[in-house]
Amino acid sequence: MSGMNSEAKTEVLVEQRANAGLVTLNRPKALNALSLQMIRDLTRALLAWRDDPLVQIVAIRGSNKKGQPGTPEALFGGFSAGGDIRFFHQAALAGDPALEDFFTEEYALNHLIHTYPKPYIAFMDGVVMGGGMGISQGARVRIVTEHTKMAMPETNIGLFPDVGGGYFLSRCPGHAGEYLALTGDVIDADEALAYGLADIKLDAARLPTLWDALGKQPLASTADAEQWIATELIADSQGQTRAGGKIDEYFSLERVKHIVDALEASPDPWAVKTAATLRKRSPLMLHVTLEQIRRARGMSLADNLRMERDLVHQCFHLRPGTASETVEGIRALAIDKDYKPQWMPARIEDVKPGMAAAFFASPWTAETHPLRGLK
Repeated sequence: MSGMNSEAKTEVLVEQRANAGLVTLNRPKALNALSLQMIRDLTRALLAWRDDPLVQIVAIRGSNKKGQPGTPEALFGGFSAGGDIRFFHQAALAGDPALEDFFTEEYALNHLIHTYPKPYIAFMDGVVMGGGMGISQGARVRIVTEHTKMAMPETNIGLFPDVGGGYFLSRCPGHAGEYLALTGDVIDADEALAYGLADIKLDAARLPTLWDALGKQPLASTADAEQWIATELIADSQGQTRAGGKIDEYFSLERVKHIVDALEASPDPWAVKTAATLRKRSPLMLHVTLEQIRRARGMSLADNLRMERDLVHQCFHLRPGTASETVEGIRALAIDKDYKPQWMPARIEDVKPGMAAAFFASPWTAETHPLRGLK
């Protein structure tokens, strides 16, 4: 029993089986939201396996709230709901420097995953949002299931889709990236495939067998691992983009105001509903997010992550403490739960030219940037 108890306290379970490095996010009561310690544990494991000649393949999954930690029924059914936003709120109000460390280390981890030299497989079952997307979108194989609920919902808390969101959303077909970034709408597995945010859809019931197979497979090289992926995980399902034409019609428009006006003028129920969603989001952060996605289209991953690091710094420092849109958004959604954020400005129409631009000013020089080492 003592082994179970100590395991229960570990929020990242790390195992090496045969030639596979296996990671289980083990913070199910918080929907596997990433803490700074989890980011550090995950980074440490990936760096060790990167340099370990015995490890040829890496996989990551989440755990759910059912069953005891460490039992088969406790695993799968949930990936990660993102970063620990309660910590962001607390740290921002306390002036805790760990908040800066969190984003620097999280974005460095996102970069490590995207550039990982060995195949990395993400089992994206259940909720995959925000920071959960950051540790899965760079995977060699992104597996979704009938239970997958995927989103980048940051504008709902007065933030922007970070963790590389500018990079991977801007590379979705057409203007789907703007749509997903601005609305924060939740999509399913078929939509994830259609938008290029997943590679293969499997029945959730198949995941435990596949996970076990990874840990039993003798793989002498990364080439063997790639061959195993090609044989076992051929992407055989392609979804159709839903509302694809509609999305481009509206979300290709130049400004947030143009997008919302066009949606509100439409008789289409989908457009009306989408406009209503945008009206609930932080007007200021909608403008920041639209600019972020459009700048990111022409950026490398490393440059995009450096831009996002500048942006997230400004989210907490441009207007510090309770004046921050992000602090207010988290308060309304997760702390007081009154779901009535007092956005400043309150309306999309009140966002003045230059307000969003201030977020893109870097507080660092190229030589002092915390992510200067990313290539």
